[in-house]
Amino acid sequence: MSVNKRVLVVGAGGFAGGWFVERGLETGCEVWAGVRESTSRERLGDPRLHIVNFDFEDPSTLADTMIKALPEGEKWDWIIYNLGATKVKRYADFNRINHDYLRNFTEALKKADKVPEKLLYMSSLSVMGNRDGRSLGPLTEEMVPLPDTRYGASKLKAELTLVTSGIPYIIFRATGIYGPWDHDYFLMMESIAKGFDFGVGFRSQHLTFIYASDLADAAYMALEKGKTGEIYNIAEERSYTQSEFRSLVMKEIGKKIVLPVKLPIWAVGIVCAISEKIGAARGKPATLNSDKFRIMKQRDWRCSTSKAERDFGFKAQVPLAEGVARSVKWYKEKGWL
Repeated sequence: MSVNKRVLVVGAGGFAGGWFVERGLETGCEVWAGVRESTSRERLGDPRLHIVNFDFEDPSTLADTMIKALPEGEKWDWIIYNLGATKVKRYADFNRINHDYLRNFTEALKKADKVPEKLLYMSSLSVMGNRDGRSLGPLTEEMVPLPDTRYGASKLKAELTLVTSGIPYIIFRATGIYGPWDHDYFLMMESIAKGFDFGVGFRSQHLTFIYASDLADAAYMALEKGKTGEIYNIAEERSYTQSEFRSLVMKEIGKKIVLPVKLPIWAVGIVCAISEKIGAARGKPATLNSDKFRIMKQRDWRCSTSKAERDFGFKAQVPLAEGVARSVKWYKEKGWL
C-alpha cells in the first residue's frame, strides 16, 4: 500500500501511536505527530516527521495551534486519534482524558476549519462490557455496548460524542494490542520468564490479540478504503487460552518449567482493591484496580472481524506465535528480558 496523504497522529508518543507514525512514513504519507509537551520523543526522531504540540488542558488553545501548524486553507487529510488513558489516578480522569479531550479536539477542528476527510478513533472492545453468559457467539459491531468499567464507559461516551460531532469518522474497537514497545503484555512475559504465570479464575478464557503492526496496517487500510460512520472490531481471527499464550512465551524465552498460578476471582478482587488504595495514597495510577479487575475476570473476548475484512480487506497477518516470537526477540535485544 502506498498513499500520498497528510496524516496527523494524535497521541503519537504512545505504544500504538508510534506504530501508526512508523507505518505512515513507510507508506509515503506526510506524517505529523500530535503530542503533549511532556510526551516522550523516543520514537519520534525521524527527520521526516512533523511535530505539533497540543495543550489539552487548555482547550481554548487547540484551534489556534491547528491554524498555526498549517498554512491557511490547508488541512490534514486523515487523522488517527489515539490519545487516551488506560489507567488513572482518579476515575474522573477517564472521562476527562478519554472523552473531554476528544470532544474539545473535534470542536477545535471545526473552529479552525481543519475537518479532515476521515478521522479514525481508537476505541476498545471494553465498551462491550462483560458478556459472559449473555452470548455464545463472538462480539459483533451490531451488539449493544454495555460497559461495566469506568474505562469502557469513557470510551463509549467518546464514541457517541464523535458520532454526533459532524466529523467524518471511523471507529476501531481493538482487542489486546501487543508487540515491541508494549509494557502490559511484557509484564506477563517477564513473569513467565521468572517461572510464574498468574491467572484469574478457574474457568477457561477466550483471549484475543492483535499485533501492533497489524493494527497499524488496519488503520491505513481503513483510512484509504473504509467507510465513514462505521465501527470495526480489530483482532486476530482466532482466540487463545492463557495456557496457549504461556506455552508460546515459554518456547521463545527457552523456559522449560513455569508454574501456572490460578487465583480465585474473589482473591484477585481483594488484591486489586488494596493496590488501588496504595496507588491513591501515593498519588500514582495503580496497574491493578477495581476497573482492571472487571476486565481481568471476563472469560470471553472473542470478536468477529468479518466487517473489516469485507469493507477494506483487513485480515491479521501475524498470528500470536509469530507475534510473541518477534516481541520476545525485541525485548531481549533491548535488555528488557
